[in-house]
Amino acid sequence: MARRHDPERRGRIVEAAIRVVGAKGIAGLTHRSVAAEADVPLGSTTYHFATLDELLVAALRQANEGFAKVLVSRGALEDTRADLAAELAGLLGEWLAGDRTGVELEYELYLAALRRPALRPVAAEWCEDLAERLARRTDPLTARALVALVDGICLQVLLTGASYDEEYAREVLARVVR
Repeated sequence: MARRHDPERRGRIVEAAIRVVGAKGIAGLTHRSVAAEADVPLGSTTYHFATLDELLVAALRQANEGFAKVLVSRGALEDTRADLAAELAGLLGEWLAGDRTGVELEYELYLAALRRPALRPVAAEWCEDLAERLARRTDPLTARALVALVDGICLQVLLTGASYDEEYAREVLARVVR
């Protein structure tokens, strides 16, 4: 039997993995569950991703694009005259106001790096990318502190279920920028 050429299969498998983690958590992620969700043969998932960690790395890399898309869509952090704290607070508000499931999924994959060392470099990429963008507007140490604060604010909102308070975020971010 001839093999069917399917150039999008790998991407569909990654998207299916993201949906599985969104629905069942990381504990529910198996090659079999992803194959069923992607409607591909089990062998396809293991062909493209020999281990679940490889699949999680690809899923985290794709999930990390969520906040980056918000940054790019707004042309954020480019205008050196803009209030950096207000800009960041607005970005967080936009990101958290969007699909909360997507944000929760990004953080679930991000925090999975605590127990899965293969995910750590990808989790670090998000922090490094944001710090690099922020360092164009401030010094590198302040940029890293802002990334840590952004992470903390997001985690508090996600874990407590509280509404995002943009004014609070702007004020605490401004204190770090000063």
